[in-house]
Amino acid sequence: MAKAIAVIGAGVSGLTSAILLAEQGNRPAIFAEEIGARTTSAAAGAIWFPYDAGPSAHAITWALETYRILQNLAHDSRSGVSIIEQRIYSRSGEIEIPDWAMPLGARRLRARAEIPSAFTSGFAIDVPLMDTTIYLDYLARRFAAAGGEMHSDVRFEKLEDVEPKFDLVINCAGIGASTLVHDPDLEPHRGQVAIVQKMDLGCAIVCDDAPLTYVIPRTNDCVFGGTNDLSDDRAVDPAATARIVAECSRVLKINKPEVLAERAGIRPFRRSGVRVERAEMCDGRTVIHNYGHGGAGFTFSWGCAREVLRLAA
Repeated sequence: MAKAIAVIGAGVSGLTSAILLAEQGNRPAIFAEEIGARTTSAAAGAIWFPYDAGPSAHAITWALETYRILQNLAHDSRSGVSIIEQRIYSRSGEIEIPDWAMPLGARRLRARAEIPSAFTSGFAIDVPLMDTTIYLDYLARRFAAAGGEMHSDVRFEKLEDVEPKFDLVINCAGIGASTLVHDPDLEPHRGQVAIVQKMDLGCAIVCDDAPLTYVIPRTNDCVFGGTNDLSDDRAVDPAATARIVAECSRVLKINKPEVLAERAGIRPFRRSGVRVERAEMCDGRTVIHNYGHGGAGFTFSWGCAREVLRLAA
C-alpha cells in the first residue's frame, strides 16, 4: 500500500531519498525552506570523495553503493554526472592511499609532471563528478516524473508540525536538524567556493592539508575551493574568496581568473557519525533520520537513500 510520506529537506539527501520512495509507488512530498540553487548542496563541489564525515561503520558501504549508481548515471547525458580523474595530494610526506580506493583503481602519482610543485605526493582515482548546475535539476525532474510534490519556503519548528496525513516523515534537514530534533552532535562546517571560467584541466585536484584546496572543472565553469571553518555564517567572505583564488591559481601556475560567482554553504558534520535510523515521534508516527553527512552528502546520497527505503518498508 502506498504511503503518504513527508520528506524534510530538498538537498541531495532529501531528493535522492524522495526519488527512491516515489519510484517504489509511495506518495512523497518534499518540504523545505530552500530548494534548487538556494540549498547548501548547490554550493558543493560535488565530486565523489568521503570527505569531512564523522565515523560510521557503514560510511564506505554507502559511498561505494553511491559510486556504482553514479557510474550508471554517467551514461545519461541529462544527469550532469561524468567520470573524471581526481588527484588527491599531500603537502608534506608520502600520501597514504585508503584501503577502499585500491579496488577502484587508485594509482600513486610518481612523475614530477603529475605532482605540482605545491605538493610532495599524491594518488589518482577515477570518480563520479556531479555538476550541481545540472544534477540537482535532473533529480528534481526525476522526482516530479515519479509523482512527487515539492513545497518551498516551509519551515518546521519540530517534526510533529508535519501534517498528520503523512504516515511517515523522512528527516533530511541537514544542519537544520540541530534545532529540528535538538541534536547536539551536529556542527556547522562552513564551506566557501569561487566559481571561475571553464578550464580544460583533464582532472580535478584536491588537497585536504591546510589550506584546503580543490579545483573541480565542470561543464560550463570551474569550482575553486575552499574553506572548512566551524561557523554557521552563510555570508560570502570576500577575503576568503581572494585567498581561495590565489592559492588555486598558484597550484595551477596560472594568472588569477575572473570570479563569476561566490557561494557559501554549511556542511552538516555530526561528531558521532551520519545518522540513518528509524525512530518514533512524540505523536507516535515514525520518522527516519538521514542527516549529518558533513562534506560527503553527494558521496553517500544513494547509499543512504537505499537504507531509508529499506527502513521505510
